[in-house]
Amino acid sequence: MSRYQKLIEKVFFDGYKKGKKVVPFDRDELISSAKALGIDVPKNLGDVIYSVRYRTPMPESIVKTATGKQEWVIQGAGRAKYEFRLVKINRILPNENLITIKIPDSTPEIVLTNALSDEQALLAKVRYNRLIDVFLGVAAYSLQNHLRTSVEGIGQIEIDEIYVAVDSNGRQYVLPVQAKGGKDELGVVQTSQDIACCAVKYPHLICRAISTQFMEEDLIAMFELTVENDQVKVVREKHYRLVPGKDISADDLDLYTNTGGE
Repeated sequence: MSRYQKLIEKVFFDGYKKGKKVVPFDRDELISSAKALGIDVPKNLGDVIYSVRYRTPMPESIVKTATGKQEWVIQGAGRAKYEFRLVKINRILPNENLITIKIPDSTPEIVLTNALSDEQALLAKVRYNRLIDVFLGVAAYSLQNHLRTSVEGIGQIEIDEIYVAVDSNGRQYVLPVQAKGGKDELGVVQTSQDIACCAVKYPHLICRAISTQFMEEDLIAMFELTVENDQVKVVREKHYRLVPGKDISADDLDLYTNTGGE
């Protein structure tokens, strides 16, 4: 068990009683738990939460307290406040049976060479290949990346990138984008936070939450997501492979014409 998992386990069981569906805690409890366990206090306490949300599994001892088709997630509950909450098991994974659509790769070589992380590389490929526009059929513009802000009742959040967009009927949108690379998984927490943030910050724009994930180095899954009954639901999903233009054949184009890319 990692240092982060040990901290999360102690914080959880310090507040848990059988039958509880919500276990609140605050950031200071991570510090006191580290001291009680004789563990060095992490320099970035937020990374403890992020790691268990997206990178590493919840400690097995916590998992065992969940009942039925439920799991524990960690949600923001205010400034420096969080809560473990029981929700229905909810993971968004790419549908392996979807058609792969080839797109001419427009990523500048200098960007590919100097991208520092999977997430950064993914956001750059989405931006330079205008995959948001292609995916949604809108004219989209990157407004800001790595937006850090606070939302009442949730606390501090970070949105990987925000686009604004307009469609052929003049409707305007705000598009929060979350990007996942490596072993990170898409889940309910970040999507619900992104939607809540946009409802407050951009009340006059239509919010459409987008998630994107590397399936392979140049194969990108795109999702439009919504939250329904505390679960993330897929509105649409497409898979795009970035290739040199010469690798898109007449047969490929005929296939897309006949299927509409579905």
